[in-house]
Amino acid sequence: MKPIPRRKLTSALNNPEKVWDVIIVGGGATGLGAALDAASRGYQTILLEQADFAKGTSSRSTKLVHGGVRYLAQGNISMVREALNERGLLLKNAAHLVSNQSFIIPNYEWWSGLFYTIGLSLYDLLAGGLGFGRAKHISKKQVIDRLPNIQQKGLYGGVVYHDGQFDDSRLAVNLAQTSIERGATVLNYFRVVDLIKDLQGNIAGVVATDGETGETYPIKGKTVINATGVFVDELLSMDKPGKKPMVRPSQGVHLVLSRSFMPGGDALMIPKTDDGRVLFAVPWHDKLVVGTTDTPLDQHTLEPVALPEEIAFILRTAGRYLTKQPTKADVLSVFAGLRPLAAPEKDSSTTKEISRSHKLVISTSGLITITGGKWTTYRKMGEDTIDRAIVVGKLPPSPCKTKSLPIHGSMAGFDRSSHLYVYGSDQAALLQLANENAAWTEKLHPRLPYIAAEVVWGVKYEMARTVEDILARRVRALFLDARAAIDMAPPVAALMAAELNKDAAWKKEQIDTFTLLAQAYLLEPYFPAGSPAIPI
Repeated sequence: MKPIPRRKLTSALNNPEKVWDVIIVGGGATGLGAALDAASRGYQTILLEQADFAKGTSSRSTKLVHGGVRYLAQGNISMVREALNERGLLLKNAAHLVSNQSFIIPNYEWWSGLFYTIGLSLYDLLAGGLGFGRAKHISKKQVIDRLPNIQQKGLYGGVVYHDGQFDDSRLAVNLAQTSIERGATVLNYFRVVDLIKDLQGNIAGVVATDGETGETYPIKGKTVINATGVFVDELLSMDKPGKKPMVRPSQGVHLVLSRSFMPGGDALMIPKTDDGRVLFAVPWHDKLVVGTTDTPLDQHTLEPVALPEEIAFILRTAGRYLTKQPTKADVLSVFAGLRPLAAPEKDSSTTKEISRSHKLVISTSGLITITGGKWTTYRKMGEDTIDRAIVVGKLPPSPCKTKSLPIHGSMAGFDRSSHLYVYGSDQAALLQLANENAAWTEKLHPRLPYIAAEVVWGVKYEMARTVEDILARRVRALFLDARAAIDMAPPVAALMAAELNKDAAWKKEQIDTFTLLAQAYLLEPYFPAGSPAIPI
């Protein structure tokens, strides 16, 4: 595997007369899916992301690849069928990151066992030949054996069903790598600051600024795709100032706890909470992710913050079903993400009335906007978007190739006992790199499994540019144990500085910036000795 130096990627912009077939703005699940689809069809493709890949919503999911049991209950059969099909394809194409996860729904009403068994049997049926396993009813004793911390009072039994579980930001990085391998230019920390239009007012490209050098580039293209998630309206306003917002963001919050709250291998699914949502407690990287909420917001940011009432709701709801009830003191990390829900035509105060399916809109200028959807259907969203781009940009027709295209690292049938399984087919090369320097085999923190070589690997091969890139999205320390992540910032900065040829001032700035950012992932401030002071 060859390193991916940033200067090699940016060199593609040195010819201002070059006309790209497809320019994609946004490096989350949607944009990366579109980039891979376009590049694999042979189109000249460039993707520009203002921050890091999956910096926003795409690294803050419930870590599920699923059809949506909730949508089945709402009668949205077509959406569930499509998502289940995509779930099956993703298990094949990213076998190193996607796994079959069993879920248990505890039954506290005498009729609910039969009700959920029938409903989830339909869920399995809709998956066809890409199913993950049949749903079945289990006894009270079996539920207790598999979920020893489950609340036993009033428990009748349970229903077991299967869905997918994955690592979201690792998949995003692998999609970026696969796109590059297919000929795309994929750049993080490149912000689009304006649109280029021809004399007729049609989209003819973008103007983008390199966040590291400050240099601005005009980039010409036959099509421009707005795949910026909750930020789609910003690009739309560049195209047509004063346009009515297309997206209504909804915030989802997750709490991360010790596995001691659910030590088994099964996940817990509560089918109906006080606000009508489902609640999941999912084993993930030897921790437990519990969520989520659904809070309508009127504004958005790259770093959304969990509201006190959201945290209280998750702790309260989880506590009803667990005999060992979690408290604020047990929370290792809290993260919030914003869903880019397609806004309804009429004003609505509830996110339940906002579409979860993806939506494609073509502006009169030719700007293509894709929004809505979810991680599970990222591939289909990319396919639909590029199908439309072919028409808008009058590109030579080429069929979609991503249904059976392996994603970088994909590897089936390997041992998941080591945390390095997320590297898939790259694992051997990573270990070889670690052996080049004895210090690189050392753990970065006693509470987490990550080793120094992963930092070096992230810089060389995964386009990591900041301490946050490493600790939040290349390894998942910030999402698993925010205090440990803060402790890891100094050694990570030192390793990165050596690779990127940065000075002491850069290291200090990186440590300080990350330490302050990480406070939002904690319920109580944590500033170890030598770290920046709490802002007043």
